[in-house]
Amino acid sequence: MNTEVSKMLMMCIVLEGIITYINNFFVLGAPHYQMVLSLAFGIFIAVAYKIDLLKLANIESEIPYIGCVLTGILFLRGWN
Repeated sequence: MNTEVSKMLMMCIVLEGIITYINNFFVLGAPHYQMVLSLAFGIFIAVAYKIDLLKLANIESEIPYIGCVLTGILFLRGWN
């Protein structure tokens, strides 16, 4: 049961990050260029080095590289 709870918490963190960036990009207007660059670099690095935190938590997707992209978004959470 603890693994299921940790999977849910991990997905909550990922979804919170995605909602935050959607809010910053589309709702509030023009995003800061630092945020856009950080997002691009975070995703690029995660995909280039095949870093997939969700796979480490035994959360796998049928879509190739989605875990790496979401990991790149998680990297952005520390951009400021």
